[in-house]
Amino acid sequence: MDLTDNILYGQIWERPGLSKRDRSLATVTTLIVLKASEQLPFHLTKAIENGVKEEELIKLITHLAFYSGWPSAMSAIAIAKKVFEGK
Repeated sequence: MDLTDNILYGQIWERPGLSKRDRSLATVTTLIVLKASEQLPFHLTKAIENGVKEEELIKLITHLAFYSGWPSAMSAIAIAKKVFEGK
């Protein structure tokens, strides 16, 4: 957890050049493409905390359906709905 907390979130996410919002969009995109569904709920929540709107996340997932495949996008939508309902 030290690498995650101190390096990733403490240093990498705090670097100038990309906003946390942009980092969240890149992270969510990557997780969807990699079909890393275990990490997706945390990062969808984090993206919302970082200023990404639910509507934008839905549009992102829809867009990715054409690049990462329909099944990965549909899995991501199901996870996103649960995250949105849990807010």
